[in-house]
Amino acid sequence: MNFTFYKINTQLMALKAITCLLLSIAGLSASGQNKAAGKIHVGIIYPLSTNGSHAALDTNNLSIHLLAGISASEQGASFAGISNIVRNGTKGFQFAAFSNHIGKQVEGGLFAGFLNTYAGGDAFAVAGFSNVATADVKGAQFAGFANVSKSVKGAQFAGFANIAKTVKGPQFAGFINLSKKDAALQFAGFMNKATDVKGSQLAGFINIAKKVKGAQIAGFINVADSSDYPIGIINIVKNGEKGIGISTDETLTTMLSFRSGGKVLYGIIGIGYNFKNTDEVYAFEAGLGAHFFQSPTFRLNAEIAGTGLESFKAGEYFKTSFRLMPAFKISPKLEIFGGPSVNYLNTNTFEGRSLNKSYINTWENKWGNNFQALYIGYGGGIQYLF
Repeated sequence: MNFTFYKINTQLMALKAITCLLLSIAGLSASGQNKAAGKIHVGIIYPLSTNGSHAALDTNNLSIHLLAGISASEQGASFAGISNIVRNGTKGFQFAAFSNHIGKQVEGGLFAGFLNTYAGGDAFAVAGFSNVATADVKGAQFAGFANVSKSVKGAQFAGFANIAKTVKGPQFAGFINLSKKDAALQFAGFMNKATDVKGSQLAGFINIAKKVKGAQIAGFINVADSSDYPIGIINIVKNGEKGIGISTDETLTTMLSFRSGGKVLYGIIGIGYNFKNTDEVYAFEAGLGAHFFQSPTFRLNAEIAGTGLESFKAGEYFKTSFRLMPAFKISPKLEIFGGPSVNYLNTNTFEGRSLNKSYINTWENKWGNNFQALYIGYGGGIQYLF
């Protein structure tokens, strides 16, 4: 007990000594300055500081606070063990273990372990959790969770979300980017949303925009009013093209497929049935395609697609195909297509090997029963466009 009391008492005495030293240094530094601006402000927490109860009205060149400090404005750096609170603007760098709160414009930088709030300015902000700006930001925001601002001319990086009205620069987020108007470049693990994108959108699941001048790349869905270069399995483009078609290939795998995209690029997704096999009969496909040499009655479609056959039991069959398929419109809404394909096969079933008889080259895994092969195939079908 005596040892614990002695330890606590020693720590308190050390804290008092440090505080007195800081106050003494600040008093010596401030004694040769006037009361209005250019002060060195040192303290523990308002009003226990060299500026006392008048601190909220003072402008400082340097502020150092053990816990938290308050001022009218800062013309240089400020340091706080918990928070810096500035009623107006800052010029310089503000460092706080927990948060910085700046009432007006910031010129310089904000660094906080948890949160930065400010009214924008020509600066950058770094926070462990969130940066929130109520006006325009010329610079960058970095946060472990979220960045929020009116508009950003620079970049936003967040572990979860970036939210801004207009972004002239890239947005990077682990989950979602939201731009209410324009955006230049958006990267998100799950979703990007913007009105007009003068650049590209890249998302793990979905991109949503109106006008896109660039590419939309999504793991699954792209949605836009106009987007000529969407790269996704499903692309809902208002001024683009969508089609439902029936096709078959050299293995008698017949697919009902949905093709959707813009004027150039499109996605493919389909389900079907194989009429040769006994067990592995349920088919699925997904891929990407592009239109070339387009005219009112003819175009050349190039596609890369993956096709799988399943029995939902043991056994695997997967084929990757590159298809070149000339397409002819027999009416404004009806198109027939067909052509050759180059196929790479990977299967471990007897049925999978037997679907094709002629191979350019074959490989077998010596430590398993996987059969791999390269061969030339063909396919074709008919499609309704809407």
